[in-house]
This record gives sequence, structure tokens and C-alpha cells, in this order.
Amino acid sequence: MTKTPTSPTFAMSRRALLLASGAGLAAGILPFGPLKAQQSGTLAMCVTPEPNAMCAAFNTASPVTVVSGKMLEGLLNYDFNVSPTPALATAWEVAEDGLSITFTLREGVQWHDGEPFTSADVQYSIMEILKQHHPRGRSTLASVTAVETPDEHTAILRLSQPAPALMYALAGWESPMLPKHVYEGTDVLQNPANNAPVGTGPFVFQTWERGSHIIMTANPNYWGEGEPKLERLVIRIITDPSARAAALDAGELHLAGDGPIPVNQVQRFVDSPDFQVETRGTEMNNSLDMIHTNLRNEHLAKLEVRQALMHAMNRAAMLDVVYYGLAEILTGPIPETLPNFYTADVPSYPYDPARANELLDAAGYARGADGMRFSLRLIAPTVGDTYERMGQFLKQNFRDVGVDLELISADIPTFIRSVFGEYDYDLTLYPGSVTADPTIGSQRFWWSKAASQGTPFVNSTGYESAEMDQILEDASVEPNPEARRALFVRFQQLAMTDLPILPVARPIYVTIAAANVENFVPGPDGIRAPYGSLAFTG
Repeated sequence: MTKTPTSPTFAMSRRALLLASGAGLAAGILPFGPLKAQQSGTLAMCVTPEPNAMCAAFNTASPVTVVSGKMLEGLLNYDFNVSPTPALATAWEVAEDGLSITFTLREGVQWHDGEPFTSADVQYSIMEILKQHHPRGRSTLASVTAVETPDEHTAILRLSQPAPALMYALAGWESPMLPKHVYEGTDVLQNPANNAPVGTGPFVFQTWERGSHIIMTANPNYWGEGEPKLERLVIRIITDPSARAAALDAGELHLAGDGPIPVNQVQRFVDSPDFQVETRGTEMNNSLDMIHTNLRNEHLAKLEVRQALMHAMNRAAMLDVVYYGLAEILTGPIPETLPNFYTADVPSYPYDPARANELLDAAGYARGADGMRFSLRLIAPTVGDTYERMGQFLKQNFRDVGVDLELISADIPTFIRSVFGEYDYDLTLYPGSVTADPTIGSQRFWWSKAASQGTPFVNSTGYESAEMDQILEDASVEPNPEARRALFVRFQQLAMTDLPILPVARPIYVTIAAANVENFVPGPDGIRAPYGSLAFTG
């Protein structure tokens, strides 16, 4: 584990360091009573914001994947090179023509209720759950036409065409296997197991006290030898970033990830011998901050307006003021952390208020007596203080070019309903995961066929482009790596030409653990990992 981040992008500005040195901790932490973290096999971590579900098969919101991944497993795990490793499958073979994948399943695995895990569960999970209800499964599993089960420990995926991204989408937090005997014959979207999962993972669901904590206990029948190493995992809900920092200081938390504390306090934890700070663990997630426009809005429907908003954003200053140096500016929809797909050869929109004003004038929006041309509403989820700062920063940037920005902060259920259920927004900002492959994570935001009103974290902008759809569909089945890269280069170029989504930055999330915690970032999925090997040292 890295004690201190080594990436040059981690270096904090002088201004940020000064802020950190003067930052005070939140005043007081409510006692956690009998659940206070102890070192006798109980580890306390946190998740933010509070998940609105426990099962990532139906909801891929970040906090859902964190908790779901401890109880529900996938066919594969991955190493830091994002290469597949065994999980519920011990071996796999992709046919030369790419039209079938044969998985050999682990024997002796039990669901938490004691029933055996078999190939029938794999068939049901993929065909009846993930293909139909998973926000990303609609595209990731589009080519899967059947899952054959020649015996209880063999599952053969039949594909209508090659699906090169599929092998990167089979982790438990992304594509969890669910028990057929629990879900079959029920309304799967309303099944009680969605909030009290029955899985095969190292931890068993015990209780969810909403607004307070989630408790999981060790699975006594877990297949992993010597795992889990903990007796109990307590996941606390602490909404305020400063309070999370104070809880770490007080020993009320042993572990916190996904950028859990105010960024102006990170360096203090890096410098402390009592903590470990890791920047690895997001290689499978690659969460990006991007502004999604609602093209149903008469102003945003005009390309000149969207171009003007890009030119109005001072993203270089934003790195310091909003992110305190813990971010990288995006050039497009694919970050540099995916080098096999990334290109910088895209239309660019440097900070240029004069050009933004020219574009808005050309679009026919003159300034009024108050200096404003029109107003827009920006809605963001309450997931820490970064989006609050960013909203204020954007409000000033946009005001400089005559666009009045109304800021709306919403809890997760309200945010999902407003943005994806009702399309009641003008601009929205949230962390969107592009995962390890653009077909899995990026396609859903630009592909018109991914749009499904009410389904969270898919295309909500109203963007439709036959050319874009064809590019993405071709890339999803192209087996040749060079040809596939060329398609994604064209995807980035078209995305930055049409601009239905305005790229902002890739945050560099840190994970913080007490000095005596080990294996807290065991792989590229970070805190989304099953955590069977998570333990205290000594």
C-alpha cells in the first residue's frame, strides 16, 4: 500500500495547503453507542451518500455498488492490470470467433441461505435480471442471446456477435449473481432481497438502520480459504465530510473511500503516521465529473449555447478552487487513465469568455437590463462539498457571460427522480463511472437506445445521433483492438463536436485507512471489493 500518493497530480497547491493547515474539524461526533468501532474483529467504514438500495443488479449508484459488493459476487475478480482473476468462476474460455464464453463455476459455493450456487443461477441472473434491469447491462450484455447450462458447474454464454467489453464487466459490484430460487416468480424490482441481499459473498446482511448504519457479519460458509478475516463490518452513514474526517481521527472509523473527507484536509492525513492514504482503487471505476445538458431546453438545444458554456468554464482555476489539485482536466468523454482508448485529438474549448459572449450573441440571446441573457437550473446530488463549491464556481463563470445559474442540491432519490424520471432539469452534474471499457461505462450516456425514462444513470439528455449510435454499436462488437480504438477515437471527436455533455474533470479519489488496517485496496475496484481479505494487522 502506498503511504503517500506519488502521482504528480496529487500535489496540492500552496493555497490548498494553507487551507488545510487552518481547517478545523467538525464540532463533535455523535457517539456510535454499542457499535463503536473496536479492533476485536469489527471494522467500521463509511459510505456516502447513503445508498437507496443494497443490490447493484438494479442500481449502479456508487454507494450501492460499495455495499452490494461485500455480499453479492460476480463470475470474476480483477487484478491491478484489470486482467480477470477467479471468483465464482474458476476458469473461462472465449471461443476463437468470439461467439461463446464458457465458464467453469466454483464447486461447493452456497448462498447465504444455505442453497447451492449453480449454473442455473448464472443463467437466471444474466438473462432475467442483468440484461433487462441493470442500467449498464442493456448495452454490455446486448449480444448475449442465451446461457446454456450443460451441468451445474458449467455456464456457456452464447453471443450473437463478439462482445469484447463483456469480460471487463463481470465483477460482483458491477454484474452480481443473484439466487434464482429467491427471485424467480416474483416482481424482481420489488423483491425484499434487493434491500436484504442473499448472496455468496464474504459478508452476510444483518441490518440497515437508515440514516445511521449497515451491519454485515462474516459468512461462516464462505468459499475463500481463511476468509473473511473480520467478524463484522459496520458501514456508517456520515453525511458531512468534516465529520467523517473527525470520525477517522477519533477512531470511530477505520476506513473511508471515494474521496471521503474535505480535499483541503487530505494532506494532513498523508502526513500522519496514524493513517494510510491510497490513490489506487479506481481503475475499474474511473468516475468522471461531467455536465449533462437537457436538450429539451430551448436554449441548450442550440449548439452555440453549449459551446459557449464550455468556453465560459475556467477549468484550470477550478482544479485549484474546487478540487484543491486532486483532479485532472478532461479533454473529452474518455479519460487518460484508459490509454488504449483515449485521444487528445478532439475539438477543444479553452477558457475564453469573449468567445463565449460571441457565441451567445450569435445564438440570438442579447443581455437584458440586468446583464443576463437567460437562466438555467443546475441540479447536483448531495455527495459531499465538492459539488457545492463547483456550483458556486460555475455560477460565477456563467454569470460573467450573461447566464444566470440557479443551483439545486438534492438527495439521491430526489435527484434520480428529477433527472432520470421526470427529465426536470436544465443542467445536471454528477459522478459518472466510465469503468474499464467505454462500451460498459461511456456508451450509456451517448447511445440513444440506452435512454429509458426512469432508469438511473443512462442517457437523459435527449441526444440522438444516428452516426453516434452506429459508432458505439460497431465498437461494442469489434474484436480487433486497433479497429476498436479507431472507433472510440471517432466517438470522442463526435462527442466533443455535438456536446450534449460537457466534460469537466476526473477527480482523484483517495481512500484513507487507519495504520493498522491491511488489504483495504486489494484491487482496481478499491472499496467496492468483496473485502474477504480486509483485516487488522498483528
